[in-house]
Amino acid sequence: MGRLSRDFPTASIGFYLVALSAVIALPLVAFVVFLMLQLESQQRAILNSDTQEDARAIARSIEQELRDSVTTLRLIANAPELTTGDLKSFHERTRSSLRSSARFIVLANADGSQKLNTRTDFGEPLRPMADKEGLQSALSSKRIEVSSVFVGANARRWVFNVVMPLPAELSNVGAALVLTQNAEDLQRLISAESLPHGWSVAVLDQHNRIVTSTAAGAGETPPFAKETQALMSGVSGTIEDIGGKPRQMYGYARLQDWPWKVVVWGPIATAQESIITASRYLISGSLIILAVGLIIAYAVARQLRVPIRQIAAMADRIGRGEIVSPVNTRITEANHIAIALSNASFDRSEAEDRAHLVMHELVHRTKNIMTLVQAMMRQLARRGTTMEEFQRAIGERLQGLGKSIEMLAQEQWAGVAMTRVVALHLEIFAETRHRVELSGEDFVLRAEAVQNLGLVLHELATNSVKYGALSVPEGRVDLTWAPVEKEGADEPFLRVTWQETGGPEVAEPAATGFGTTIIKRHAAASFNGQVEVDYAVDGFRWSLVGPRRLFERCSAEPGKDVPG
Repeated sequence: MGRLSRDFPTASIGFYLVALSAVIALPLVAFVVFLMLQLESQQRAILNSDTQEDARAIARSIEQELRDSVTTLRLIANAPELTTGDLKSFHERTRSSLRSSARFIVLANADGSQKLNTRTDFGEPLRPMADKEGLQSALSSKRIEVSSVFVGANARRWVFNVVMPLPAELSNVGAALVLTQNAEDLQRLISAESLPHGWSVAVLDQHNRIVTSTAAGAGETPPFAKETQALMSGVSGTIEDIGGKPRQMYGYARLQDWPWKVVVWGPIATAQESIITASRYLISGSLIILAVGLIIAYAVARQLRVPIRQIAAMADRIGRGEIVSPVNTRITEANHIAIALSNASFDRSEAEDRAHLVMHELVHRTKNIMTLVQAMMRQLARRGTTMEEFQRAIGERLQGLGKSIEMLAQEQWAGVAMTRVVALHLEIFAETRHRVELSGEDFVLRAEAVQNLGLVLHELATNSVKYGALSVPEGRVDLTWAPVEKEGADEPFLRVTWQETGGPEVAEPAATGFGTTIIKRHAAASFNGQVEVDYAVDGFRWSLVGPRRLFERCSAEPGKDVPG
């Protein structure tokens, strides 16, 4: 990276913007020239693929039409009137069902004579079928076949037949059921709107006569050479007639189950005309883009020079510790940077003030914690316990205090919910947690209350597990907190109650230990309240009443932004 930076000269932003525009635009011009050279072969391949796919798509539509005809024949062949030989009813029913379509049904004998034809009324004299060849082919193969295009004996127009031989059990009514359809009805399936200008579509029968086409009428010979037709031997493909003028391309596709094929053809030049025109526009456009890009790059460089110098001056002032106001430029991004730098200068000043506040608050909280720890150690030391007992007692209480401090640290000393504090100090007694019932509207305790109330709850829970209700399976504890009104007070108070039931018989301890000091004196002093302790025979009860403001964190206190 260093070697690369040394290879570039030191220059103005205008020089680099102009150079960047040239580097971007020149490859575009070169690419357009290369595209022109490759365009002929690429477009020819695309044209081949599109022509073949167009032929296949039309072939699928024609094939679906013939399959629908087969489905219609099979449904009509199951008519009960045909089975019973009631040809008049069969004629009326079939004619009625096909009234909305351009299809007609013929019941024919093996010699080509017609027994009925839904084109005419029942009983009218009918001429022999014009396409006896198609009838005989279907009867010989015993399969459903489509005929070539021919002029119908009764229709007097170009038609084609779909012939279905009847089974032996219906031989008494006829040899074959024929669905005849006008060739012109297939015109709707061969639209040339999606093809290039001057291109055509034709459907050819097995004798290479036109069934329907956008360029010639039914029954005519297609307007391309027999040699070209002979090359259409595969299932689908494309052929280029390079000898003719203009050069022609032919795409063909045979129907999957029928002997017909679809041919799409037209002049190659017509299909390529739009691409050639587009190439010319590309070359002209790329040269214009190159010129415009260089001009714009130079203009942008002039616009960038002044804002960059103004922002650099702002950065210098911030480095000296000043609070700066944003400059106003004609570039939106530069204005955003200027605003960000101005905000950064304010944030830096606030961060410095906040750091001083945090350090002061940290010293204050450390002193409080150390005072509390020293008080615990003094109280425990007065009892004359052994070193092992002293270590265990101080360790348990420090553990409870440590959990409160850890929880406050996670919340950045912003306070912790009452229920969370209770859950934390009872989790070390997990086997008895389900026997402690909480009651009261949850609220956020202030930081000092988290430490002090947590120490009290830890002491109450420890005593209950060792000597009180939680020491036996049937014992329970109800921990409740609720607002109370105190006569003569002008602020709200809160009562916190620890009530044990179902435990061993309670007796007031003969000696006062550190635990009693915590739940009485420490609790009362911390919350400027009154503590009541009742060693009733049916269960120990502890109650604390104090100003709510010493419990609850109010919205005006510092949040997570400043440890409080």
